[in-house]
Amino acid sequence: MSETLKIKVTIANRVYPLTVKTEEEEQIRAAVKTINDAVARFESRYAVQDKQDVLSMCALQLASKTEIALKQSQAVQSQASEALADVEAVLNAALQGE
Repeated sequence: MSETLKIKVTIANRVYPLTVKTEEEEQIRAAVKTINDAVARFESRYAVQDKQDVLSMCALQLASKTEIALKQSQAVQSQASEALADVEAVLNAALQGE
């Protein structure tokens, strides 16, 4: 069973206490850094007064990147499945030819 860890993270200058699995802490902290970096980029590029607007744009950006990565992953998986099916067909033909 996984052990849990209580941590505090800061996103857009707000502190959030979290309970996470010990093995997930590194990924959580990396995600927090990604969000805070995106917040800083949006704030430096645009005159945004409201943190919610910045966080909404960050959420949109990160969600769209996730969707793109998922679509690419599905395409790669489909290509791999097709390649494996081709290899299987060649092997079956070779075995039947013996």
